[in-house]
Amino acid sequence: MLPTYPLPVPAIAPAWPRLARLLGAWFLCCAALAMPALALAADPPPENDGAQVLQTFERAAPAPAPTDSAEQTRRWVMFGLGAPLLLLLLITGALGIAMGVYGKPVYLPHMIFAGLSITLAIVHAIVGIVWFRPF
Repeated sequence: MLPTYPLPVPAIAPAWPRLARLLGAWFLCCAALAMPALALAADPPPENDGAQVLQTFERAAPAPAPTDSAEQTRRWVMFGLGAPLLLLLLITGALGIAMGVYGKPVYLPHMIFAGLSITLAIVHAIVGIVWFRPF
């Protein structure tokens, strides 16, 4: 005989419907963004002239410019600034979602990681502008 009293429900159970709706909305957004790419992929490829293809192979590709060690060091420094920046942004976003969607009391860590993210983003931008001068 089965018990008649209700069995305890885990605390995570009420969050599942919200999570399912959030994942469904995320899937629909991704599908909507992918539709133009799928439509372009469905077009038949243009016909190529065999002579044009052969000419592209006959032309010699220019040799890549040799990079000096200073340029390589600059690129590694930018990578060293960018990788932690991405990690800080992901942590900040996760804390923001935990606070906004699930009501967790993580406001102070969220703001600390947001401040660190902004600081590192500004340093990354300044170093990129000074070293690489995109203008």
